[in-house]
Amino acid sequence: MSYSRRHFIQTTAAAGAGAFIAGCVPGAASITHRPQFDLLIKGGTVIDGTGAPELIADIGVRDGRIIALGTIGSTDAARVIDAAGMHVVPGFVDIHTHTDSAILRLPTADSKLRQGVTTEVGGADGGSRAPRRTPDEGDERLYTDFDGFFTHLQNKGCAQNFASMVGLGTVREVVVGEDDRPATPEEMDAMRREVRKAIEQGCCGVSTGLEYTPGSFASTEELWELTKAAPEPFRLYASHMRNEDNRVLEAIEEAVRIGRNAGARLQISHLKSSYKINWYKNEITLRMLENAIAEGLEVHADRYPYIAYQTGLANLFPLWSRDGGTEQFMARLKDRAVLERIRPETLKKINGLGSWDSVMITSAKLEAHKAYIGKTIRQICESLGADPFEFAVDLMIKENSSVGMVGFGMDEEGTEAVLRWKNTIVSSDGGAYSPASSSNPHPRTYGTFPRAIAYYQKERNICSLPEMIRKMTSMPAQKIGLKDRGVLAKGNAADIVIFNYATIKDNATFLNPHQFPTGMPYVIVNGVAAVDNDAITGKLPGKVLRSGSFSV
Repeated sequence: MSYSRRHFIQTTAAAGAGAFIAGCVPGAASITHRPQFDLLIKGGTVIDGTGAPELIADIGVRDGRIIALGTIGSTDAARVIDAAGMHVVPGFVDIHTHTDSAILRLPTADSKLRQGVTTEVGGADGGSRAPRRTPDEGDERLYTDFDGFFTHLQNKGCAQNFASMVGLGTVREVVVGEDDRPATPEEMDAMRREVRKAIEQGCCGVSTGLEYTPGSFASTEELWELTKAAPEPFRLYASHMRNEDNRVLEAIEEAVRIGRNAGARLQISHLKSSYKINWYKNEITLRMLENAIAEGLEVHADRYPYIAYQTGLANLFPLWSRDGGTEQFMARLKDRAVLERIRPETLKKINGLGSWDSVMITSAKLEAHKAYIGKTIRQICESLGADPFEFAVDLMIKENSSVGMVGFGMDEEGTEAVLRWKNTIVSSDGGAYSPASSSNPHPRTYGTFPRAIAYYQKERNICSLPEMIRKMTSMPAQKIGLKDRGVLAKGNAADIVIFNYATIKDNATFLNPHQFPTGMPYVIVNGVAAVDNDAITGKLPGKVLRSGSFSV
């Protein structure tokens, strides 16, 4: 909802009347005075998140909520921020993230907080922290259900708000295991119960990662049946589709079919068409989604503003070779006869990317392999005199499959087309990191939102600034059903970002990703400055968003 100048005047008048009455109460001077506002943001260029034009306005915050928005005459505030010359917008809602474990290890979520993300949505790509039967690697404890995870997170504290989807890959692993086989009727019932339980405990939808095992072993029918198990108000189906390159059109068809048959709201994760041979398909996929909308399906997509993706190196190997889990995958890589069957399928993927120079190593656990981080496989093999395929296999075996990679597989024109589409949400698809981290994450973990503004909006002009802000705020908030976030409005939660449009810039690169953006001095979460004058304060005002946080 945008705010007219009449609304501003009414708000200001109400605030002034309250101050007058307080001043006339007998004995008021003897009462300990609490300022009218906990925080007053003065003179900023306000973009409310709805797509409406910007306006110069003040914002008054009290008890974590916006209580006044307009021309506020009073300066009775515990803290005043002079925002003249800067833009004031809703906190960014990152609808597709991988901060689920990181937010426990790093409650300040440095790389995400400094780029303006005030609400994280975890459980993406079919993987969530719950339900589990054994602790996931990196987890502090076992979370058999979401109530345990959410309660632990809230008790520990976090700088950002956090919501989660339930991953259907996680549900399948718990009930069916890691084998490539259909679920039995009894297992289907058990998975339906897990989905319902997760939603009842506060999840905002379901997700899939259909290029990752064991979620990739689920049939189309299994996926729509499990999505249908989510109570209708929370029936959001967010899908990392079964393919994003040569068979991307078929994957779009499947996602639309699942959304339609399940009666779900559809969210296509990191929409793209990888490999040069498929770049022309970007426009086709958008037309297919428009057709689905015209037929009555609610469809959105999310996308990060980069032309490279991040995944595990295991994703270069065929699905059948990963059937049964890591132990069986490693056994196949060690079997020379099987490896010769794997080789042509992996090399086909590399040819699609262009060459081994399009594959950069981003993480490895063993100290002996840390030197590979930030280098392409071609660069590494040139220095070692090694065959790239044999090197990749050897690295996977020694690291027990735990190797991260970045693949340079997308084009600039297609990226712009997807980001420009009216129903595309800007998201990071990233985790949370500290500059002290030894890993080499995708730069999106530090720069997604400032890059979307500084490069794609300001420099490339793919849309207006209010529209770009809408893609980061009200659009994702409405998609997951948040009732009081994503829009700067009286009564809403005071999640606010203040940035300098003239200087905002992402600084993270693929070779040096641990760099904070510039031009984003303030990030307010629930009325508390989590980033103050370019510094992380260490305060943890975030909330776990479940149940009453949603209006769908």
